Amino acid sequence: MLIYFFGALFFLTIFLLTALSNFALMVRLRPQKNQADLSRLSILIPARNEAAVIGRTVRQLLGQSDQPFELIILDDGSTDGTAEVALEAAKGDSRLKIITGDPLPAGWLGKNWACHQLSKQVSPSTKFLLFADADVTWAAGSLNGLMAEFERSDAALLSVWPTQQTITWAEKLVVPLMKFSILSYLPLVGVHYLPLSAFAAANGQCMLFKRHVYEHSGGHATARNQIIEDVFLARVTKMFGFKLRLVDGGGLIGCRMYTGWSEIQNGFGKNILAGHGDSVPFLLFSTVFHWMVFAVPFIWLMLTGSTWAAGLVLLVLALRVVSDLFVGVRPGLALLQAVLMPISVLLMTLVAFRALSWHWGTGPEWKGRTLIIEN
Repeated sequence: MLIYFFGALFFLTIFLLTALSNFALMVRLRPQKNQADLSRLSILIPARNEAAVIGRTVRQLLGQSDQPFELIILDDGSTDGTAEVALEAAKGDSRLKIITGDPLPAGWLGKNWACHQLSKQVSPSTKFLLFADADVTWAAGSLNGLMAEFERSDAALLSVWPTQQTITWAEKLVVPLMKFSILSYLPLVGVHYLPLSAFAAANGQCMLFKRHVYEHSGGHATARNQIIEDVFLARVTKMFGFKLRLVDGGGLIGCRMYTGWSEIQNGFGKNILAGHGDSVPFLLFSTVFHWMVFAVPFIWLMLTGSTWAAGLVLLVLALRVVSDLFVGVRPGLALLQAVLMPISVLLMTLVAFRALSWHWGTGPEWKGRTLIIEN
C-alpha cells in the first residue's frame, strides 16, 4: 500500500504542478473593439448534417465585421438541408460561399477530405486560413480578438480551446476531461518553446494557420487518414520549425461538443484509441492507470477512512477544481464535478470499451460513416 500511495502522490503532484503552470501560461482570448484586418482571412467550415446549428454559426460569423473576409462552407453529403439553412441565414451576404463536397476517395477520412477541398477554394489574396467546426459559437468581438492574438503571438498555427458548453450530466462529467488532460499532462512551456513535435496539441474545432505554412507543410493531405488530425497537423507544423500556440476561448469562442451520453460515447470512442497510438495495450494500461490515480483514492477513503487516502483525495479534488475553474466552470459545479471524478473515470472506461469493440469489429462510426482506412 505504501508503494501505491507514494506512486499516486507522485503523479498527482506532477499533474497539479503542470496544471498550475499551464494556468499561468495559457492566454485567454479577449474581445476586441478595434477592427483587425480580416480582409485576407478565409473561414473554412466542413458541414455534414449540421442544419440544427449552421444558421446560428453563419449569422454570428458574418455579424463579426463588415470587412470582406470570406466564409466558405463545404456541404459534405448532408441530407438535412444544411446548405439551404446556411444560405437563408446569410440573407444574400456575398461573403458566404457554399460548395458541394466531392465523393470520399479511398484512404481519406471525411473531415480531412472536406478540409482539403475547402483549402483549394480560397481566394488568391487569402493569407490566413481559419478551420472551424460548424457547431462552434462566436461571441461579439471574438473574431477580432482571435486575429489580434494571432498577430501578437506571430504563430504559424494558433489553435483555440473553445469554452465547452455542457448541458446534461454526462456532458459535464466527461467533456471537460479533454481540456483537463491537456492542462494536467502537457506542459505548455514545451508546446510553445521547445521544437520537439512530441510537445504538440491542437483542437480541430478552431485552428488558424498562416496560409503559406499550411501549404508548405502539406495541409490536410498529410493527415488524410488521421482520426486525430488536429494533433497530427500540430506535430507537422512543429516538425517544419514553425511556431505553435494554444489559447483558451475565454467564453468568446465556444462549442457544445456532444449532446448527451450516446454522442459522447461514440465521439470520444472514435478518437480514444488513436489518441493512444492505436495501441490496445497502451489504452488498457491508461484505463487502469486512471482508475488507480483518480478513482481508487475515493474507494480507499470510503472503505477505510485512511488519512493517507484522504490526502490523495484532496490532491485529486485540487487538480480537478484548478482545471475546471480555468475553463470557466462555476466554483460550486467545479467542486461537485471533482467529487464525482470516479464516475467520470467509469464513463471514460465505457468509452474505451466502445472503442475496443469497434477495433475488433466494424471500425469506428461517426455521422453515418464507418471510419475504415484503406492504405
